[in-house]
Amino acid sequence: NIGAAARAMRDFGFSDLRFVNDYAAPFEAAQLESTKSAVGAADIMRSARAFGSVREAIADCTVAVGTTAIGERKMDRQVLSLAEAAPLILEELAKPNGRVALLFGSEKTGLTNDQLSHCQVLVTIPMFAPAESRHLSMNLGQSVAVCLYELVRGGFENARELGAVTEASVTADTRERLTQMLIEAMEQTGYSRRFPA
Repeated sequence: NIGAAARAMRDFGFSDLRFVNDYAAPFEAAQLESTKSAVGAADIMRSARAFGSVREAIADCTVAVGTTAIGERKMDRQVLSLAEAAPLILEELAKPNGRVALLFGSEKTGLTNDQLSHCQVLVTIPMFAPAESRHLSMNLGQSVAVCLYELVRGGFENARELGAVTEASVTADTRERLTQMLIEAMEQTGYSRRFPA
């Protein structure tokens, strides 16, 4: 599946593959077999980077998009269809320093609520739901391909190479630090005790 995701990235013009350590073993195996697992995309597999947490993996990104099949979970945030989210993602990518992270979880469990909390946009791929279906989930490689296709289906005329980030941007890391500062300020002032959530 990781190789299929890398291959989809190559097919649609993307190259920055990152993974969180929870998937280290299958990823390392896929890297070793990159010419077999990622036909035509071995370079993406070899240059992929590992991170200890989602927070670290998206620290330099200006927008994080979490994918979810929703399933049995109760969502307290708006979840957009892929077609609705694509223009927002493309708008961010068009900015000089725009960097968007698309987060995908495992096929069995998806992304956790904690992982989704790092995302500014939540997206789902509409799927047919037969009555006897217990859990709707799409294959990881297929999910990546569908999402990336939606982003490039208008063509590559406005595609650009992403250079190194040179100007300060609002990144996930900056948002995370701001959130931690607000939590600390609320705790120090007793705000959270006076107005519990």
